[in-house]
Amino acid sequence: MKKIVLVLMLSLTTIQINAHCDGVDGPVVIDAKKALETENVDVVLIWVMEEYEDEIKDAFNKTLQVRKQSPEAQELAEMYFFETLVRVHRQGEGAPYTGLKPAGRDLGPAITLADASIEKETLKELYELLTSNIHDGLHLYYDNVLRKKNFDKDNVDAGREFVESYVEFVHYVEAIYESAKTKNAGHGHKSEIQSHKH
Repeated sequence: MKKIVLVLMLSLTTIQINAHCDGVDGPVVIDAKKALETENVDVVLIWVMEEYEDEIKDAFNKTLQVRKQSPEAQELAEMYFFETLVRVHRQGEGAPYTGLKPAGRDLGPAITLADASIEKETLKELYELLTSNIHDGLHLYYDNVLRKKNFDKDNVDAGREFVESYVEFVHYVEAIYESAKTKNAGHGHKSEIQSHKH
């Protein structure tokens, strides 16, 4: 039972755990390339907390100097900057840095639609995906409880099966509720979401 609940909790935080900010085709590296092309570090400072700005500026300036030496030096210097920026960004999230991930990863529908919703300025498709998955999961656990609810009171094993299904259902509901509550989810940055609470 504990294993099932753990898997459930991990699945509800998939977006955070598998955030695409650490991919070479993710938004952080894309902005890093723009910063180097324009020689404007401000383009990437938005991705790090204020306390880490100096570290990023130092890495940026070193990269600009080294990348001028040769094509090989440019490649190495730029990779150094990308890795430094993503590492510091992840540090601000309170997440571990496990290296840059390759382009073209399958990030699943949620992250893809989250990005698309910002680009298209509509939550319609993302909302439909999330509500559909919650609907299916809720009914799965709920129906399981109902099937085992009217167990023979003299059958302890059947009673334990009911309790297990009940706990799974309640934990599922609780996890969804806690994940869905409006809170500071700004990846370590100050979030305006808090100021919109009623």
